[in-house]
Amino acid sequence: MAIELTKPWRELTTAGLAAVRGYLGVYEIGDDLGNVLYIGFAGGRSLFGLRGELERHLGDPAGRKTRFRVEVNTAYISRHRELLMAHAARHGALPELNRLEPVPPLGRLSPG
Repeated sequence: MAIELTKPWRELTTAGLAAVRGYLGVYEIGDDLGNVLYIGFAGGRSLFGLRGELERHLGDPAGRKTRFRVEVNTAYISRHRELLMAHAARHGALPELNRLEPVPPLGRLSPG
């Protein structure tokens, strides 16, 4: 099982979000090249779950064409941190938009 999300990317548009429901889980926002720009989660305090969280990201301020992918997961806090650690291990830094907000304490993944 891969640590990274392996679901296919979908366009981050109102039409692209039509099939997303209000579940708990994690998500990634990426550019049209598949580079991860942000890793987030929809938790118990998220209004309308994954759909609500993704709607907050509609219309990238830099004008980039953005995409998203989701994973429904009730252990969203642990999974969010795991995705952040995996990204940092692979790329040497957190995704660009995650660097703009407070980051939870993260461990390091052992090589495997």
